[in-house]
Amino acid sequence: MTQQPVQKINVLIVDDIPETRENLRKLLYFESDIVIVGTAENGQKAVEQAKRLQPDIVLMDINMPDMDGITATETISRVAPRSQIIMMSVQSETDYLRRSMMAGAKYFLTKPFTSEELSGSIRRVFDQGAAVAPPASTMETGIPSTSAGPSRPPPREGKLLLIYSPKGGTGCSVVACNLAIALSQTTSKKVALLDGSLQFGDIGVLLNLQSGQTIADATRRIEELDSDLLSVIMSAHPSGIRVLAAPPSAPESDTITTEAYKRIMSRLKKGFDYVIQDTWSHLDDIVLSAIDLADRVLIVMTPEIPSIKSTKQFFELAEALEFPAGRIDLILNKTFPRDRIRAEQIENTMRHKILAQFEFDPRVIRPTINQGQPLILAQPNHPLSQRFLQLAEQEVALLEPLPEEAVEQAVPSKAEHHTRTGLFSRRRK
Repeated sequence: MTQQPVQKINVLIVDDIPETRENLRKLLYFESDIVIVGTAENGQKAVEQAKRLQPDIVLMDINMPDMDGITATETISRVAPRSQIIMMSVQSETDYLRRSMMAGAKYFLTKPFTSEELSGSIRRVFDQGAAVAPPASTMETGIPSTSAGPSRPPPREGKLLLIYSPKGGTGCSVVACNLAIALSQTTSKKVALLDGSLQFGDIGVLLNLQSGQTIADATRRIEELDSDLLSVIMSAHPSGIRVLAAPPSAPESDTITTEAYKRIMSRLKKGFDYVIQDTWSHLDDIVLSAIDLADRVLIVMTPEIPSIKSTKQFFELAEALEFPAGRIDLILNKTFPRDRIRAEQIENTMRHKILAQFEFDPRVIRPTINQGQPLILAQPNHPLSQRFLQLAEQEVALLEPLPEEAVEQAVPSKAEHHTRTGLFSRRRK
């Protein structure tokens, strides 16, 4: 069988500092599918080069002499509409982000960044552009084609996976971090991680993120927040996922309303293929709303009596409110080979199968937590890392759309549909 050649991504680098242009070349030197086709030292030269070369991606600095990057982006969007623009800047203020997106940029990278962040961003933007590119006849003439064709389906929303435990200390945040990275590695799609433990969230610490932007910043601009702006406000992790961290202080979390939180979840689902949401144990309005909106709810528990008791109560509540058990995945965490309470006993108690089990190895887990390096990155070949990858594959399989012939059988009646949407909201009334 003849092997298909790898499609090359042609990149134009635009920056007024020669050392920066050379450094960008070096960062991309070992990427076999990325080719540097040209460079430019200012916005005017960038427009000329983009019009002549028609690159797939333009890496555009913002602050440059003669013509800045935002003005150049607006012009390139007209003269080379197939070129996707990634904006670069040492400044990540919201105004810069919004002006870049309005000018036509598809992504925003805050300097400095790693080679993995740069190459990953180029590939994601290229893939997105290829998926929505109009016909060549339209691009070349500027006149839409008059030939009849099938209408383009509406954009598909991403899937929301909620990580929840009715008992604290079960390891939800560690599961959320490793699962998010595993999904990114398994699918090569856009993955967001949202820290919904608003008062005392640990995602930023577990991932060693230093960004000052949090969900509190996003909610303050909620009226003008769209998916693109939300994406660039989020912190970029070297693994390729983007993270929306919890507020830096507990009092600041009180400013986040349930309605604003729901709108942020909706924006994330529109901008990402998968959204992993960590939560806290208390069933407040925000957590209940998140459960209602989740495509799958991953309940994390440990083989200990307090955790078993609380998880059993959650399942009883879910059953009383007719919440679909098929949307709940049971995760048994922190197991030991000699545990007296076996997985089979827990399944019988919960009347629910365990989807995944994770043994607790403190010699491995604790250093990764303290160093802010998730296990799946620190030791990718460790059995626990492999189990996170397996869990990611299981979740993707569970979220796959049904075959057309099965849709009619799977669609609930109107009464059932009413029951499925907002089930936990009954508890709030």
